[in-house]
Amino acid sequence: MMVVGSFNTVGVIGAGAWGTALAGAAARAGRSVVLHVRSPTQREAIAATGETPRLPGVPLAHGIAVTGDLARAGNCDVVLLAAPAQALREAAAAVAEHLAPGTPVIACAKGIERGSRRFMTEVIAAALPQAVPAILSGPGFAGDVARGLPTAVTLAAHDAQLAAALVAALGSATFRPYHTTDVRGVEIGGATKNVLAIAAGIVAGRRIGASALAALTTRGFAELTRFGRAQGARPETLAGLSGLGDVILSCTSAQSRNFSFGVALGEGRSIASAAGGKLAEGMFTAAVLLDLARAKGIDMPITQAVAAILAGDLSVDAAIEALLARPFRAEGEE
Repeated sequence: MMVVGSFNTVGVIGAGAWGTALAGAAARAGRSVVLHVRSPTQREAIAATGETPRLPGVPLAHGIAVTGDLARAGNCDVVLLAAPAQALREAAAAVAEHLAPGTPVIACAKGIERGSRRFMTEVIAAALPQAVPAILSGPGFAGDVARGLPTAVTLAAHDAQLAAALVAALGSATFRPYHTTDVRGVEIGGATKNVLAIAAGIVAGRRIGASALAALTTRGFAELTRFGRAQGARPETLAGLSGLGDVILSCTSAQSRNFSFGVALGEGRSIASAAGGKLAEGMFTAAVLLDLARAKGIDMPITQAVAAILAGDLSVDAAIEALLARPFRAEGEE
């Protein structure tokens, strides 16, 4: 097992807003960071302005080496995969030949892979059998992290010593990861909250009241908890940063792409128009999450409503009506 002293170099694959923000966090933690930027145009823009077009107005943190060479980024002590969930396998496969055996590879996406129905660490394990998978998730917006504003997240690995060592290597005064071995619990929180954020956005966009939004968020968290328990997640993880914490953030802020996407749907825009060319991970997660829930006999009516809206099977108004027509029951009853 590697020790924290050997985690001196951090490679980041994926130079979107989140990947660039995490690169900055690692640099502020004292690591030598290599940020892989695939686009030559984006590399030129960074060289010319000192900032990435994905985070305008935020200077790239000192100590980050920008490169188009995957081998340079992959040949680091720790690798962060900051590609979107549905592109994570492709990013992992691209860097595979450059990884030393035993390298920790941290998934930084929140979702479930369509088709395979695999969580992010499972994708890494399949695509990079020589690596040690881990997951980073929690309530953090890229702009806040990039600016060095206080943020707390969760980092999970199956080995407790490794998880603690990675936290020590990446953490700083303003970027505070908490470690756990509950990998699946962390992954469930990140994936499910994206779907709930779409639902919360729909409620906000339909302007049916703050009370309805609070009810939706609370009942949505109950769904997340039921699903998590059935998958073996720990209660403290589901109620922690990567679960409840991320639900609170994503279901209440327009900075959340999933929430904003939901708002646009609630206002009556089409799915394509609501997306506006931006990635909302919950769009891809909803149907897969619902399939996994049904396979275990778990009732997830809010997730079901979002999946039906995205599939074009229900209108927003019909989905809301169906939720309001559900039978009365005792709180906590499944």
